[in-house]
Amino acid sequence: MKSYVAGAGVDAFASARNTFNCLIGQLTDPQTLSWSHDRLEDTLAEQGRELLRLLLQAHLDLRADRERARAERLRGTGAGMSGVDGIERRRLENGHHRLLATVFGTVTVTRCAWRAPEVCNAYPADEQLSLPAGRHSHGLARLAAVEAVRGSFDDAQDAIGARCGNVVGKRQLLQLVRRAAVDIDAFNASLMPVPRTAEELLVISSDQKGVVMRPEALRPATAKAAARATRTFRTRLAAGEKAARKRMATLGAVYDAVPAPRRPHDVIAVPGGRRGDRPSRPGPVAHGKWFSGSVLTEPDEVIRQAFDQATARDPTHARTWVVLVDGARHQLDLIRAEAARRKVSIHIVIDFIHVVEKIWAGAWDLHQSGDSVAEDWVATHALALLAGHTDQVITALGAQAAGLPARRREQIDTAIRYLTGHTAFLRDDQALAAGWPIATGVIEGAIRHIVADRLDIGGARWGLAGAEAVLKLRTLVANGSFPEYWRFHLAREHHRVHRTPGQGKYDLTA
Repeated sequence: MKSYVAGAGVDAFASARNTFNCLIGQLTDPQTLSWSHDRLEDTLAEQGRELLRLLLQAHLDLRADRERARAERLRGTGAGMSGVDGIERRRLENGHHRLLATVFGTVTVTRCAWRAPEVCNAYPADEQLSLPAGRHSHGLARLAAVEAVRGSFDDAQDAIGARCGNVVGKRQLLQLVRRAAVDIDAFNASLMPVPRTAEELLVISSDQKGVVMRPEALRPATAKAAARATRTFRTRLAAGEKAARKRMATLGAVYDAVPAPRRPHDVIAVPGGRRGDRPSRPGPVAHGKWFSGSVLTEPDEVIRQAFDQATARDPTHARTWVVLVDGARHQLDLIRAEAARRKVSIHIVIDFIHVVEKIWAGAWDLHQSGDSVAEDWVATHALALLAGHTDQVITALGAQAAGLPARRREQIDTAIRYLTGHTAFLRDDQALAAGWPIATGVIEGAIRHIVADRLDIGGARWGLAGAEAVLKLRTLVANGSFPEYWRFHLAREHHRVHRTPGQGKYDLTA
């Protein structure tokens, strides 16, 4: 609907009032009494949104009318208006317009412009309304961010269109999402965690997940590998070939946990299964989970952010710091380097699930596929590892595989190498006695939920900026911090647009 121009003696809300009266008349019409409830819902949703748009337009027109009257009085005194650059502007022009796409539809903002030679116009009403730099309102940007982190951009556009009408295109939607994420690092740095007791554990964990990227968004080494890759088949990959199209997204986690001491058979049932009704002791439960992720920066930066969060929770290093990892050597090196730089004592624990999976893989070198005896064999070695007998397990595995041909002992040799290379971190007996967690379930679950469930959806091919924005926004949602962040973001956005010289330029004028 065409918006009207405000002016002296004009009832700004006349159009909204007429629309409201027409809607009441339609709802009281005898013919409407035969409508089903779903038709009533559709009618009210569509016409109700238009009514809200008219109310917003009327309020903006009313403000424009009053601003013009104040500006005329100010000009009559010979005074002018200073912009953020400190330059006074004495020339007044009324009737400057810009479009604003909102959650109710598109409206027109009319405001006064104060002008001076060789400087950009000053629009006091823009700052008072805290208008965005572009065409789309902050409410629409917030809705775009919320919908885009839930599903694909196509689904987000459809959801916004169903609620708000045709107010944003797919390209503009992606730009809004990118813009919405610009202050996340600053917001995380500003957080002040709630103090915890010294007895509680402080747990840090990190993991990575590959994200399919467009060619220009790959890291240099991956892009080179993709360029020189030779394919056996034209239509598919052969065994051992990689597509070389992924970039690793890194996720860091920090959480608190009350120690929960356990024994090995609380984690793994003894061979033959548990007997009796005595329940196993539960492990420590994670509280205050916090996540940070990036596909743009290197893993050491995400690990640094996790250590920043841990330091904010325990600045005096009075608590026990436990670092859970899956055993990747590069990750271990980065974590130990960061701990050394901060001069903090950490206790590294290798994820026990990864260890058990290595043992399970080796079991099939010694047992037939599906043989139930393999379960007890794995349980025996797993219990020994939990009891701290890593060297004995390595010796036993080597002895049991001694009579196998080389081609039949590949998996068990891999398990031996893994255990040998990580012996210094396989102290599960100490971890269980101290009540520490020994599995990376928190970060594994977060990788699936935060990264895979959105960035790994079928057919997705990501650009770098879009992937980074969505990943960071999803970490905020997982942290439960999005509403608080959005207030922080709007305050910084207001300062960028209206308090920084040179930012008050708009192309969306009419």
